[in-house]
Amino acid sequence: MTTGTMQAVIAEGKGGPEVLRTITCDIPRPGAQDVLIRVAVAGVNRPDIGQRTGALPVPADASAVLGLEVAGRVVNIGEGVNPDLIGQNVMALVKSGGYAQYVVAKAAQCLLVPDGLSLTQAAILPEGLFTLWHNLFDRGALASGDWVLIEGGASGIGTLGLQLAQAIGARVIVTAGGPEKCKRLAQMGAIALDYQQDDIAARVMDITAGQGVNVVLDILGGDAVNQHLFCMAPQGRHIGLSFMQGAMAPVDLGLVMGKGLWLSSSTMRPKSDEEKALICTQVKHRLLPLIAQKKVLGVLCRTFPLEQACQAHEFLESGSNFGKIALVVQEEAEK
Repeated sequence: MTTGTMQAVIAEGKGGPEVLRTITCDIPRPGAQDVLIRVAVAGVNRPDIGQRTGALPVPADASAVLGLEVAGRVVNIGEGVNPDLIGQNVMALVKSGGYAQYVVAKAAQCLLVPDGLSLTQAAILPEGLFTLWHNLFDRGALASGDWVLIEGGASGIGTLGLQLAQAIGARVIVTAGGPEKCKRLAQMGAIALDYQQDDIAARVMDITAGQGVNVVLDILGGDAVNQHLFCMAPQGRHIGLSFMQGAMAPVDLGLVMGKGLWLSSSTMRPKSDEEKALICTQVKHRLLPLIAQKKVLGVLCRTFPLEQACQAHEFLESGSNFGKIALVVQEEAEK
């Protein structure tokens, strides 16, 4: 049994990155169907910023410790968990607690780290894989030959999503800010549009020869929604992941009705453990093989030590990242 204390990062109040503090607290204990993970690396995500600022609601049973995805070694298990998991390297989606030396995760929300994948590479995958399976493939029904528009292509979700979409044979258009990011996205095989320069809707219609895109993965919300509706194909699916331009969106119902469009939005954190377990099963069978075969890999932008979580948040909020940011917690991260 692992007992004692650990280092973890919390937000002391709501505010900017400066409210983040590294504290000493008790190592959590796994309950039924749980595993205790000695964290090597934790991913940094936009919802972490939302929790820190108070912009996003936090589940009532969430820990005060931030962090939604980790990779590390299972060191203890709760009742009902296969003991063979002890000693295994896993990557996991967690409701909270990832910015710490140890975290409790549901065994059903853990994935074994494929051979040849470092714990740093693994840690930046769970949130993206779960989110993209549920939204891009399940709700969005993306299929081979479809056109997909991914807003925020240089983000962690964007860089992972464009690879997964290409891996199944979809045709990918992404947006990003500035020529350098667009150049890097084009090198990854996507058609990259600079939202600082291009009329996105008009360019999409031109690229698709007037057909429009079958799926939109939207992080903008607000006025961007109607622009998306304009450049969507009949029976298209519009999937909202966040609303950086505002939660209220004026919607042209004539476009929705005339094209038979489908508007949906979803967030992962409030889902039940049962829902997440089902998503994890699909990720394991449908997406993880692409990771194991190195056909798809998370794009790592930069790492920070755990005690520099403040600087990691500042960097993510600057918008200068291309891919994911991670916190290195233990020395075994690269083993």
